[in-house]
Amino acid sequence: MKYLLILFFTIATHVLHAQKIYEFNSTCQMAYKEIVQLKLNNAKALINKAKQQNANNLIPLVLESYVDFFTLFFNEDPEEFKVRLPKFEERIKQLNDGPQSSPFYHFCLGAVYLHKVAVNIKLDNKTRAGFDFQTAYKHIKQNKKAFPTFIPNQLLFGGLQTVAGTIPKGYQWIASLFGIKGNIHDGMATIESFINSNDPWAKLMFNEATFMFCYLKFYIENDKDGTLQFIQQRKLDVVNNHLFTYMAANLGINNKQIDYAEMVVQNRNKSAEYLQTEVWDFQLGFINMYRLHTQQAIYYFSTYLAKFKGSFYVKDIYQKLSWCYYLQDNQTAANNARMNCIKKGATITDADKQALKDAKKNTWPNVTLLKARILNDGGLNQQAIQVLQGKSTSSFSKEEEQLEFTYRVGRINDDLGKDEDAIAFYLKAIAIGQERTEYYAARAALQIGMIYERKGNKKTAIQYYQQCLDMENHDYKNSLDQRAKSGIARCKGE
Repeated sequence: MKYLLILFFTIATHVLHAQKIYEFNSTCQMAYKEIVQLKLNNAKALINKAKQQNANNLIPLVLESYVDFFTLFFNEDPEEFKVRLPKFEERIKQLNDGPQSSPFYHFCLGAVYLHKVAVNIKLDNKTRAGFDFQTAYKHIKQNKKAFPTFIPNQLLFGGLQTVAGTIPKGYQWIASLFGIKGNIHDGMATIESFINSNDPWAKLMFNEATFMFCYLKFYIENDKDGTLQFIQQRKLDVVNNHLFTYMAANLGINNKQIDYAEMVVQNRNKSAEYLQTEVWDFQLGFINMYRLHTQQAIYYFSTYLAKFKGSFYVKDIYQKLSWCYYLQDNQTAANNARMNCIKKGATITDADKQALKDAKKNTWPNVTLLKARILNDGGLNQQAIQVLQGKSTSSFSKEEEQLEFTYRVGRINDDLGKDEDAIAFYLKAIAIGQERTEYYAARAALQIGMIYERKGNKKTAIQYYQQCLDMENHDYKNSLDQRAKSGIARCKGE
């Protein structure tokens, strides 16, 4: 009797597992389309409908993972982290009960693990994120082998391959140990092939693929102008798709195209059906600051800080707020913002680390150089030139100010396409600052590398990228090193 019971429960368990399916049906597809527009409440209703249609369908679990990922990514609410983070692991356990004969088995597990990677980076759990990245890579690699014609593999594998291609040479043995092989060129080609495919799955996942492709093209391939051209040429819906709205505005701001960024943010569909997020105030704050519209910038930064519950870029925003008050000659408010920069937020990002470091100083930046920096960062180079008109290194008594001036003139010339003048000033900045802790010398070397890469002189570009890497103990070390490593990888075709 005992053995009969064991046999019964074994068969019953097997049957239960066998009932689990991956059915990306029309309801799930509609939910997914809503998710990648950030219409998350609509998506939740459709996910619940899909669950009612078939309780054994595992695709709704993956869709819920997408919802949680975007919610946490944009809003960073600590209470939401507590509730939603454990659910990723719960879904992974449930997804493991699905049939391995389906191409969605490994694909779905890979997707959820990547969601975990992004969330753990937000929480500064780098070790956990690293292990999850390796697991995601393993799942997608296995899926490619088992189902080579299943085109969604291209989406995730291309992204994983591109990011893995930026792993520093000294750490590549670790990646190889885990079976991770990165190549920026091949990874980007894979994603682009997916985007251009007429396959039904590629058409369904176009928005997600495009979001990934644009960010990798912008930050890893360093093709900033090409990325924004892609957005405009493909006529991406930056009005009704808030994922594209955010992306286009963010990339516009970081490519010094603030008029375009403002147009995108202001013209977005403001319906309540979209994810409610403070990111629009964040973006409008920067847009106005870059124009030196300090009062408007103060309004948007203050609104953002009052509503945002996360920690990413909080110190950075308080620093920018202090600058705006400082330029208004409101020293009391500037000091208060600086104190908040010290007390609030976290130091996960390089920008936040730098903001904290600056806030702990007892000095304030040179007003002329600060205005030129802000205008240049916003792409308003002619105004920046006017601010610096008649100035030279001898106009500044402090070495750090001479360094910043030299770098800034180089950067303005760089933005204006005056390569030779830019290189000349960058070299002066390197000479002055290569032993100092400010980031200007390292960034100057990086920029020279980019100029030579654009010219097709990859050998010289690599030399300057390496020079950037070789400089130690300076501000923004991590982010500048990452960009230099990506540059070397691009030049070597890796």
